[in-house]
Amino acid sequence: MQTEVFSEIFPLMSTANPQTLEWLLNVATMHEYPAGRAVLMEDSWGNAVYFILSGWVKVRRTNSEDTRALAILGKGDFFGEMAILDESPRSTDVIALSAVELISVSRESFIQILFKDSQLHHRMLQLMVRRMRYVNLRLQMRGAPPAVKLSHTLVTLGESYGEQAEKGKNIYNIPLQDLADVTDIGIEETTQIMQKLHEKAWVNINTAQDMIHLLNFKQLVNLAGKI
Repeated sequence: MQTEVFSEIFPLMSTANPQTLEWLLNVATMHEYPAGRAVLMEDSWGNAVYFILSGWVKVRRTNSEDTRALAILGKGDFFGEMAILDESPRSTDVIALSAVELISVSRESFIQILFKDSQLHHRMLQLMVRRMRYVNLRLQMRGAPPAVKLSHTLVTLGESYGEQAEKGKNIYNIPLQDLADVTDIGIEETTQIMQKLHEKAWVNINTAQDMIHLLNFKQLVNLAGKI
């Protein structure tokens, strides 16, 4: 992969110098996973940073009683950096929602890259702070109506990973249970809200193409802003 293409896919790399990108790609390992396959297991956190070239994954917490999706990630995002930096174990794993292409960079190599490129180091800190702000926003939204919370999830996925379409944006057809989990509402509420959004022609689930069409993105943004 050319360094220019890699830089365009990943906002994290927008300030990295070409030498950094070339070195990173030289030490990276390519991975491909089918839908449903475990990408990263609980005992593997901290070994590498993973960059999503294509496809969608979910970060999932598992325990003896149940499993719950914590986050949905798509093309242009990355995961594993927190475990590398704090060297602590994780009680989560990562599952491919769709077919996924990734590249991984080992813990040792990634730390060397951060020390070599101060701009990339600074950019990494910025993105980590942004993620913390998103977590804080989700906490603030706990008391918001379920429709507002679900709209916020759809808008965030559309803005972060959606493909521009003639009408609105397209995102992967994420299972309703996973949408419910990351939104922190019930599956019945999620099903009912998605049905109402479909009736309003704001969204359309296309099972044949495995897509959710966010047809009226402006209205979803307006609804998501009613916190």
